[in-house]
Amino acid sequence: MLTPAYLGPKFSAGLSYADYLATGNPQQRDSWQKVYAQTRLTDAQTKLLSSFTRQLKVLALSGIWCGDCVQQGPLLARIAEANPQKILLRWFDRDQHADLQDQLSVNGGRRVPVVAFASEDDYLVSWYGDRTLARYRAIAARQLGPSCPLPGAPVDADELAATLADWVDEFERAHLLLRLSTRLRQKHQD
Repeated sequence: MLTPAYLGPKFSAGLSYADYLATGNPQQRDSWQKVYAQTRLTDAQTKLLSSFTRQLKVLALSGIWCGDCVQQGPLLARIAEANPQKILLRWFDRDQHADLQDQLSVNGGRRVPVVAFASEDDYLVSWYGDRTLARYRAIAARQLGPSCPLPGAPVDADELAATLADWVDEFERAHLLLRLSTRLRQKHQD
């Protein structure tokens, strides 16, 4: 169960983005780095994310080998970089953290990436995954056979921007849940 007693220690066991990438082989790291280099937040997105006032703990369940993770994980890293004091991102390999995967299954499956958002005191706020709406729309439009794109495959710039916007919206949603929380407003007297 995703309680503070579970989420607090689990969050502490997570890896930084750089440490998570280091778990991959050179080809996997290169695939992630290419998408990271292609990813840019807009000025409006950066302003929004940097305005966050509540600490948001983010647990990203991923697979370094996963094509969807390659195409979305670097976006999460860029989002966290916009406000590193308030957006604390930790990475978890799906297979090494099967207990977390079991808590965050999607449609009965071990899907990744999945992101859990927690409060400063480790309460679950929400979770989201495995693909954003923009990502599902793009895949549906292509009607491709494989369920997961190959790591390193080129990412359409418009699809990347739309997927990034979806993720920014979800981070904003989680932050607003925290910002408007009666419990946290009383705690912070705001």
